[in-house]
Amino acid sequence: MRRHFKLLTLAAVAAPAALFAAASPADENKPETILPGYWESTHKLPFPFGSKTERRCIQQRDIDKFLKGPSNHIYTCVYPTNSIGDGRLTFKGECSSRKGRRLWISGEGDYTPTTVSMKVHVSSKLAGIRVGGSASTKGRRIGDVCPPGSPGSEPPKTEG
Repeated sequence: MRRHFKLLTLAAVAAPAALFAAASPADENKPETILPGYWESTHKLPFPFGSKTERRCIQQRDIDKFLKGPSNHIYTCVYPTNSIGDGRLTFKGECSSRKGRRLWISGEGDYTPTTVSMKVHVSSKLAGIRVGGSASTKGRRIGDVCPPGSPGSEPPKTEG
């Protein structure tokens, strides 16, 4: 059960990363990607895990790296299916840990320069049985400027 929670948490927390990179067709009047700034996202996991809300700074320089899809420091992920455009995002791939644990992630969602919404499905094999679950993420840009010390923000400059 605990391992299943970690897999769903990866999907729910990593999903915004893919969403933050969502690109739209070029248009003189609107940005091609989501806007950098201070973002809040709420991740809903299946019962009994509940939901989690987090805030983080998305820097302009970080947006492109998120195009590769959800990943974290535990899992290395590859997404052969990845489609971004016209306000829609879909991806499908496989992640593996250094210990050889594998999981499959697929997701789809909608985005604007200031909002994101995604559903993600994660599955893995536990004791030879394929198990899975779904999670969702909704995010919104809450500011142009990130508070000092917020996750993803610039480290404070030191004099000297």
